[in-house]
Amino acid sequence: MNTDPSAQAAADPALQDPAAEPLSAAHDEPAGAEQLMRERDDMRDRWMRAEAEIANVRARAKRDVDDTRQYAVQKFATDVVEAAENLRRGLASLPAATEGEPDLVTKFRDGLLGVERSFVGILERHGIKSTDPTGQLYDANLHQAMSEEPSTEHPPGTVVQAWTQAWTLNGRLLKPAMVVVAKRAGQEAA
Repeated sequence: MNTDPSAQAAADPALQDPAAEPLSAAHDEPAGAEQLMRERDDMRDRWMRAEAEIANVRARAKRDVDDTRQYAVQKFATDVVEAAENLRRGLASLPAATEGEPDLVTKFRDGLLGVERSFVGILERHGIKSTDPTGQLYDANLHQAMSEEPSTEHPPGTVVQAWTQAWTLNGRLLKPAMVVVAKRAGQEAA
């Protein structure tokens, strides 16, 4: 067994002095460091892009979940709006209040008006709103023109009569208003 330390160091590369590296390795070091810096910068760039992509995916998923939560009841809301319109039609079909009418008719009308107010209030608390377009300019995004009517009182393109109101769910159109639009007197229908 050889106990000479210099012989052991020569035989085992792990025991060699790191400062005594060959001259050629010392000359390669700056090129290797440059390569490592480029790789580090490339990895940092990839990491930043991946982080940005993850943030975008999270934001998109949150937006999708919020939209789904907000508009999941759209079909149901459309059906409920139909019931609200039928209630309004029923109230409109009642004879106008007159002096001396039977108390039963007055109480019936007042009761139905109370039910309608309550029903519309419930709808509004859940984001379902109606708007009366009478007097507004015709907007194809909110109104469905059922006919045109010659008018000297209203500018052309103004809603002069609303058969139904426009209904929205959290700002999204559920049902367009059915409207009559003013046209210039003597103008042909479009």
